[in-house]
Amino acid sequence: MAATIAIIGAGSVVFTRDLLGDVFSFPELSDVHVALHDIDAERLETGVAIAEATAREVGARPAITAHAERRAALDGADYVINVIQVGMHEATVRDFEVPEGFGLHQTIADTIGIGGIFRGLRTFPVLAGIARDMAEVCPDAWLLNYTNPMAMNVTYLHGVAPELKVLGLCHSVHWTMHDLCQLVGVPLDEVSYWSAGVNHQGWVLRWERDGQDVYPLLDERIAADPELRRRVRVDMYRRLGYYPTETSEHSSEYVPWYLHHPSEVERLRLHVGEYVDISAENLAEYHRVREQLAGSVRLEIRSEATEYAPQVIHSLETGTRRVISANVANRGLITNLPDGFAVEVPTVLDALGAHPIRVGDLPPQCAAVNRSYIGPAELAVRAAMEGEPRLVRVAAMVDPNTAASLTVDQIWELCNALVSAHGALLPEPLREQMSI
Repeated sequence: MAATIAIIGAGSVVFTRDLLGDVFSFPELSDVHVALHDIDAERLETGVAIAEATAREVGARPAITAHAERRAALDGADYVINVIQVGMHEATVRDFEVPEGFGLHQTIADTIGIGGIFRGLRTFPVLAGIARDMAEVCPDAWLLNYTNPMAMNVTYLHGVAPELKVLGLCHSVHWTMHDLCQLVGVPLDEVSYWSAGVNHQGWVLRWERDGQDVYPLLDERIAADPELRRRVRVDMYRRLGYYPTETSEHSSEYVPWYLHHPSEVERLRLHVGEYVDISAENLAEYHRVREQLAGSVRLEIRSEATEYAPQVIHSLETGTRRVISANVANRGLITNLPDGFAVEVPTVLDALGAHPIRVGDLPPQCAAVNRSYIGPAELAVRAAMEGEPRLVRVAAMVDPNTAASLTVDQIWELCNALVSAHGALLPEPLREQMSI
């Protein structure tokens, strides 16, 4: 019997198109049942059109169903892919504009930082609902989460539904290695690598070709190109000794070193507010694809099998062994990071499931940087689980970029302003204004 894949948030053009392009590229998955759900009727309709066009392009024959009700889409699912964005573009804009009014600069604002904290807080209630529904209608299914803030979301799910099988999936490690190999002129398929840490702040611990370390080639490339040194993660690599697995824009807002110094923003060519532009581009892409489908123009499909969720599904269905990077609760996997918090580690896939690999200790400097990322994320999760608004403010107070940029009074005022801005999207106990 063919597997059933439910996609929650199926109106996301980029995710639905790319994920299904990869799923349908596997002959063994060409007849799966794809159950699509979105709370927006127009976007759900668009998701169905994308799925049907994708299937036609690659010659697959899946069963495609649309469900306005989430539980109906989840009923009997084997795999649940979560790509929701609670509040959509409007909430993203608020996550930037309100802090900017206080003088706090962000670049992406979806992982930690004040934007990541509030993105997590408005996402957690929906995750709790998905977990409850899955426990009742598809308790053996795997939840494959793409929604950010990844580490907070996986940690929260582990706290509220510890029996749920959850993998947090992000393509940052794959594309980091792809781009690094291009940079030094080494084919990606000829190298092996070992990466671990937290999502968007993992570290390339080993990178080898034929048993030889490739890092010296990167050092030569950086030494020869002054412009390369004008990037945050190259700067971090040169100082910490291990290359981080997310872009410079992402990396800049997880640490206290860059964004509140105008000279560093200029030196490192940082695009403050970049994700607002990306979000607007995604919205424009949605409308472009919708018009393209309405005009019966063939939909351009990227079928490169580079996304992790299709690889997970294919491996578990066929027994094909793979190793990917996945986000899971830390249970002795990285021994110098907190137990229970989500870590990103190499994970073996096969017919029996997903098997995270124990890494042991990270290099101490990498673990120290990770712990400053984990502090605000842990507090934001605890704030939601305990319904404690004070912890929201403390999470912001210990966030590296926020703490480096604002006074404690400003941080509390900013949190109150964001509570007002997001309103009913937040858990009810956290909608309270607070002062000291």
